[in-house]
Amino acid sequence: MIDVGDGIVLRRWRADDLDALLRHADDEQVSRGVSDRFPYPYTRADGEAFLAGQVVDLSQPVFAIEIDGGACGGIGVRPGQGERRIGAEFGYWLGRGLWGRGLMTRIVGVFAPWAMHELQLHRLQATVLDFNIGSARVLLKNGFIEEGTQRCAVLKRGCLHDLRTFAKTRKDLADAP
Repeated sequence: MIDVGDGIVLRRWRADDLDALLRHADDEQVSRGVSDRFPYPYTRADGEAFLAGQVVDLSQPVFAIEIDGGACGGIGVRPGQGERRIGAEFGYWLGRGLWGRGLMTRIVGVFAPWAMHELQLHRLQATVLDFNIGSARVLLKNGFIEEGTQRCAVLKRGCLHDLRTFAKTRKDLADAP
């Protein structure tokens, strides 16, 4: 468990998170900015499959974001393999009712250095769809550097999108004030 403060903790997902997961995940606005592994509509079967580890590897650091005792989002990291084992990709989402409060900026600000330290990473990266300005802002506020854009890289709901790449390196952590 990672204590972010002010009633926010990052912890492993539990079977009893199903109802909260469905309440926050079954939202077209939430699902539009994340991978298609996160469908809309988000059904009970989708939630059960996720909590059973059939969607992502829950043995990795894949955490529920719990605010005031209830799961309302998720954050996780997927380490690289082989020669890319020094890096990882991470992603996050938060229930729409909690957007615009600076919560994800705080959560990423705690999670990113934790993940880099715990997994002994030299690089942590995230990709953001072109329209997801809020997610890009979260990364920039946490010292991630925008490295580039993959043009026409993602087909989401019938529309082509560019994919922006942001990263932080161990060197960036050392250079931080």
